[in-house]
Amino acid sequence: MSHLCRHCGSPLSDQVIDLGHQPPSNAYLSAQQLLAPEITYPLKVYVCSSCWLVQLPAHASAEELFTADYAYFSSMSSSWCSHAQQFVEAAIQRLELGPSSYVVELASNDGYLLQYVQQRGIPCLGIEPTRATAEAARAKGIETIERFFGVALAEELEPADLVVANNVLAHVPDINDFVAGIARLLKPEGRASIEFPHLLRLLEGNQFDTIYHEHYSYLSLRAVQRIASTAGLDLVDVEELPTHGGSLRIWLAHQGSDVSTTAVASVLAAEDAAGLETLGAYSSFQQRAEAAKQGLLEFLLQAKREGRRVYGYGAAAKGNTLLNYAGIRSDLLCAVADRAPSKQGKLLPGSHIPIISPQGLVSEAPDVLLVLPWNLIEELRQQFPEDALVTAIPTLRHWNGGF
Repeated sequence: MSHLCRHCGSPLSDQVIDLGHQPPSNAYLSAQQLLAPEITYPLKVYVCSSCWLVQLPAHASAEELFTADYAYFSSMSSSWCSHAQQFVEAAIQRLELGPSSYVVELASNDGYLLQYVQQRGIPCLGIEPTRATAEAARAKGIETIERFFGVALAEELEPADLVVANNVLAHVPDINDFVAGIARLLKPEGRASIEFPHLLRLLEGNQFDTIYHEHYSYLSLRAVQRIASTAGLDLVDVEELPTHGGSLRIWLAHQGSDVSTTAVASVLAAEDAAGLETLGAYSSFQQRAEAAKQGLLEFLLQAKREGRRVYGYGAAAKGNTLLNYAGIRSDLLCAVADRAPSKQGKLLPGSHIPIISPQGLVSEAPDVLLVLPWNLIEELRQQFPEDALVTAIPTLRHWNGGF
């Protein structure tokens, strides 16, 4: 079956990496669901050699992946909430926002960011298609529309001074319609702030576990600049962030309304130096992913032989990609602890490893914790200062001791 680029429509023939067939990474299971077949889809990424958008074909629709009981709640991470609060304060200063301004967040989740906008007395609106998180936002008093965003919805809304889209651009199958919707929603002098994991850092850090079906696209700055330009938007600024293993925060404006900063040219130059628009940049990615998988398996097998009990921490989507790619099951990883009540008592998709509470983890007294959301390692080192922690990406690493 042939696939076409979701931005320019060119045929996709150049493979970046193949992680096998996997279930959707946020499709956590109840014990009853184990009695039914589990759907899996190919997890094979391509790069378009015409516009250089790296992408996963849409094997499953957004409606299938982002269901009413979607289990990811942004507020479960204290460091992420702090990141959001800092952004809000900086954006208010940058754009001189106040009570007469209007802020719209796309994929607003449980109100983790808009709560800080609301606290400053600035009118705001969340757009969030998953019911459980939208209801959590409404419980905080944040007006939330429970729909997927695009041009059609943008045309129904009041124009915004600021549109925020954090970690959602990669999640939309129709990326052209999504960005065109942002252009339609912005006031003439409005600004859009979009954060996304940077393709350059993904490759450098061997972050293959951030590939899963909810992530349709893997974004370079230049590819996003092209998509924005098609929608009538200019890329006017960019900030490099440490979040999610290395992200970009970009600022978009209507074409001709502002000039680009030197930061834009700097990041574009770094991408050019890495050859992101050549096939050579992707040639070793599969091999490095296989090496990380083998390193983790060797570690777990050795722990098993020595009678040491290894548990996981953080039932994150990236962890599910890693565990399923490596074929790890509960014989090697006893259980995974997670703070989110929505996940506790369920099982990880594919691997069927049970999810327990952090309190349950303490009572189990594991010998080692495998931290699956490696981007939160510093937060978890503070939480478990006396425990032996391990991360598997980019290669196996021991923290706080080990064995």
